[in-house]
Amino acid sequence: MRSGFATGRASILKMSPNHRQQASRRRLAILCALVGLALASGMVGSLVHPASSLSSRPSTGPFSYIPSE
Repeated sequence: MRSGFATGRASILKMSPNHRQQASRRRLAILCALVGLALASGMVGSLVHPASSLSSRPSTGPFSYIPSE
């Protein structure tokens, strides 16, 4: 009687990723998450404040709250 583990094919052992590969995958995942968050926040910002409404407002600089006289 054949064993349930015998499939007739040669079993190939897969190597687990080493520490360097795991660290690079984590960095890539974090980078993709940050880029995705930036894109999502940019889309939400453009939907909340359309560009046409921003151009009608007067431009204020960093010293607009300091009286000039």
